[in-house]
Amino acid sequence: MERKEAIEKLKIELKLKGSSELTIRNYLWFVEKFLAQTNKTIDELGEEDVKTFLANMIDSKSRSTVSLAASSLKYFFSLFDKPIKSINLPKKEKTLPEVLSRDEVKKIIELADTHKSKLIIKLLYSSGVRVSELVNLKVNDINFNEKIGWVRKGKGRKDRVFVLSEKIIPELAGYLSDHQDHVYVFSKEKPLTPRNIQKIVKKLAAKAEIQKKVTPHTLRHSFATHLLEAGTDIRKIQVLLGHENLSTTQIYTHVSTEELKKVKNPLDEL
Repeated sequence: MERKEAIEKLKIELKLKGSSELTIRNYLWFVEKFLAQTNKTIDELGEEDVKTFLANMIDSKSRSTVSLAASSLKYFFSLFDKPIKSINLPKKEKTLPEVLSRDEVKKIIELADTHKSKLIIKLLYSSGVRVSELVNLKVNDINFNEKIGWVRKGKGRKDRVFVLSEKIIPELAGYLSDHQDHVYVFSKEKPLTPRNIQKIVKKLAAKAEIQKKVTPHTLRHSFATHLLEAGTDIRKIQVLLGHENLSTTQIYTHVSTEELKKVKNPLDEL
């Protein structure tokens, strides 16, 4: 089978499987890069080629990137009845997510120089939606009367509800009233790219002189952590974040610095 044909087969199978656009894009990128570097026909390729490709990535790429590349290639080879079984990768580093304080979130919102940017930050933080979900959020997915919104076909191709902040409702309603030609909440006929939102968040974090690495996902982490600190049941947070497993949500029990600050130091008790 020709290389171009093999890539097309991968694309079709991923679509039929119901993979997200991001997953399809990532898998195609890694497989195309692998095929270009090995410069062999599909029949000639084998497990040793995969191992060599991944080994060359380890020194320059993160473990999660190498893991994603491995998953892409394993799936690709499975389509041609050539299972990849004996690849042992280093375990992913268990890093705690970066979280903003409430004051830092407030500062970023205040420094937003347009109404639209301000609303984007507020909605990311107050709803906990992923950036890919935010850009695909349609006007029809917002229900002001019920004070909720709907993420359609989020991660895992599942719909889920999110709660609208009392503060954001009048602002968002006013914004949409001024942009009645919008199909999407923040754009007309086509969704914004996640990259656009990433640039806005990065610029505002720099403007606020925040030393942490801040991305749209940081606002999602902050949303979950602040809910936990306020005493919200972790199972409710799990549903709001769209986590399939509670164990994924439980990472936030390890990052609540405000709760740690309340611990009385034994030296102070002497």
